[in-house]
Amino acid sequence: MSAEIVQLVEQAGPYLTAAVGAYGATVLTRAQDAAADATVTLGQRMLQAVWRGRDETGQAELQRAVDEAADEQNDTFTAMTLGRLLRRALQDDAELRTELSAMLPAPASGSVTITASGERSISAQHIGTAITGDGHTAPRP
Repeated sequence: MSAEIVQLVEQAGPYLTAAVGAYGATVLTRAQDAAADATVTLGQRMLQAVWRGRDETGQAELQRAVDEAADEQNDTFTAMTLGRLLRRALQDDAELRTELSAMLPAPASGSVTITASGERSISAQHIGTAITGDGHTAPRP
């Protein structure tokens, strides 16, 4: 698999996960809501682009994957499921790669985007110790 596809899937992942998390299985057919969060809207647009480029069998596969990810209600599982599906869709479709790449915001020079989602989630570019559970004490230096 090309590095371009891997990078595109990594960049698109948070948007797809947010869209499925917000809209569930209706993400593929839901009309765009003007008040929707930009991240959710972008993820929805990306999934709909993948949907449009697939035949009936591919659309059924996408629908099953989205249904499964929405039912699971686990961001890690959703990201894995959608990432796998997106990698397969992008592998043989250069036009879709171009379309999705154009949708993604250009990364600012030198900036890093880090996303955390879910109960007790944390995100950091660099971190020493992070404890999110109950009843833990910080390790001693």
